[in-house]
Amino acid sequence: MPTNVRAALVQAKWTGDSASMVDLHEQYARAAAVQGAQIIGFQEVFNAPYFCQVQEAQHYRWAEPVPGPTTERMQALAGELGMVIVVPVFEQDGPGFYYNTAAVLDADGSYLGKYRKHHLPHLPGFWEKYYFRPGNLGWPVFDTAVGRVGVYICYDRHFPEGWRALGLAGAQLVYNPSATSRGLSAYLWQLEQPAAAVANEYFVAAINRVGVEEYGDNDFYGTSYFVDPYGRFVGDPAGDGEELVVRDLDLDLVDEVRRTWAFYRDRRPDAYGPLTEP
Repeated sequence: MPTNVRAALVQAKWTGDSASMVDLHEQYARAAAVQGAQIIGFQEVFNAPYFCQVQEAQHYRWAEPVPGPTTERMQALAGELGMVIVVPVFEQDGPGFYYNTAAVLDADGSYLGKYRKHHLPHLPGFWEKYYFRPGNLGWPVFDTAVGRVGVYICYDRHFPEGWRALGLAGAQLVYNPSATSRGLSAYLWQLEQPAAAVANEYFVAAINRVGVEEYGDNDFYGTSYFVDPYGRFVGDPAGDGEELVVRDLDLDLVDEVRRTWAFYRDRRPDAYGPLTEP
C-alpha cells in the first residue's frame, strides 16, 4: 500500500447536459492520470445540475441505479487509468426510493460500494428532502489501492458524528463532494473541514461546484482543496473557476498525528450516551 498518494479533485461548471458533463469529467480524469494521480473525486451529483434549488418533479429524470450506466462507464475508466474514482450521482433504488449517493471505484475498475448522504437540508436553494431519502448505509470506509477512503457529502459536513464514525472505521482520506453557494457558508467552508481533519486525524478532500446554473441563482464558488491531519492546506485552495487540483498526500502523517495528538486514545465513549438522545 503506498504511503505517498497523488490525489486529485475536480470543480466544474454545469455544461448543460449529462452526456457532456460525463465526457468533461472523463477528460479531467485522464488529465489527472497524466500528472500521476492515483485517486480522483468529482463534485456532488456531478453529472447533473444542482437541481435542488427548485422543487420540480421533472428533475427525477437525473436519477439512475448505482451501480448503473454512469458508474459502469467510470469503472471502465478507473480500470484503464489504474485510478480510484469517487463518483457522486443521484441514485434511484427502485420506484420511489432516491438518494444522494457517491460510488467508490477501485483502481482495477471494481465497484467497492457506495455512501448515501445522511443529512439533508431543506431550505430555499437547497430543497433536498423533496428528492432524497436520508442515507441508510452507515459510514463505510473502503479499502482501495491507495488506502482507506471514506465519503461525506456536502451538508453532512456540519455534523461531527459522521466525520468521527469514518475515523473510527480507519479512514485515511475522506472526500466531501459539495454544492455550496456564497453567503455564510463561505466562511464555514474553510473552517469546518480543516477542523474535521484535525479532530479525526485524516486527510480531507473538499470539493465544490462553480458557477451559476440554469435551475436557480445559487453562485457556487469553488475554492476546493485538500487538507492534512494537522489542519493545513496541501497547496493552495482552488479559485472560483473550473479547475483540476492535484496534490501529493503523505499518508504516514495519519499515524504521526494520531501518536502526537492521541484523540482516539483519550476519547470517552462511556460518557457520550446522552449525545445520541433526541
